[in-house]
Amino acid sequence: MQLSPFLGELVGTMILILLGDGVVANVVLKKTKGESSGWIVITTGWAFAVTMGVFVAKAFGSIDGHLNPAVTVAFAVATGDFSKMATYIPAQLIGAFLGAVLVWLQYLPHWAATPDPGAKLAVFSTDPAIRHPLGNVISEALGTLALIIGIAGISAKALGTIAIGLGPYLVGVLVWSIGLSLGGTTGYAINPARDLGPRIAHTLLPIPGKGSSDWGYAWVPIVGPIIGAILGGLLIRWYAL
Repeated sequence: MQLSPFLGELVGTMILILLGDGVVANVVLKKTKGESSGWIVITTGWAFAVTMGVFVAKAFGSIDGHLNPAVTVAFAVATGDFSKMATYIPAQLIGAFLGAVLVWLQYLPHWAATPDPGAKLAVFSTDPAIRHPLGNVISEALGTLALIIGIAGISAKALGTIAIGLGPYLVGVLVWSIGLSLGGTTGYAINPARDLGPRIAHTLLPIPGKGSSDWGYAWVPIVGPIIGAILGGLLIRWYAL
């Protein structure tokens, strides 16, 4: 198989979810080495997951390394070029699903050892600390807006070539910051593929005692990030960042 933007986004997103959902599994599942190690570990693991995912996506053929439909939508709005959406978004969703399957395999004996269905679902998808649809959508929109503006700042022309090699690391720091500062409300999905692909995997996989996949909430981490992405894309377009 040749390198391609589709393959890059798929494999990069798969690594993102393997490492990102993997750190959640390490913290919330029973009898792991990282059990109950907390929010700092989760946000740090996700930051590293984003950094590695971007590097992998670029290595496998994606010049952008979006790994996130919200980022793809934002830059489509910013540039007026929507052509990449048809390639990137399906690849991101497939990669997210496959990454979640790998997490299930990695922690295979720990699902039965974990009695709480909510903890098992938390490995795969986000849920709010307080269920408030409007507030939850606003949280996801603002988190995604911060992501898009931050990425625009990292890639701004004013930074010249400095950010080229550092870009993935800086995006990881950005995601780390969002998780620490804004993630306590909804778990900061800020990425429709990150939530939807693994939620589908949770529904389909034979996880002992897994409980509901909470599809009643699943629209929030899709709608919220897309709203934030559109707003961010418009800001980038208006100010020619």
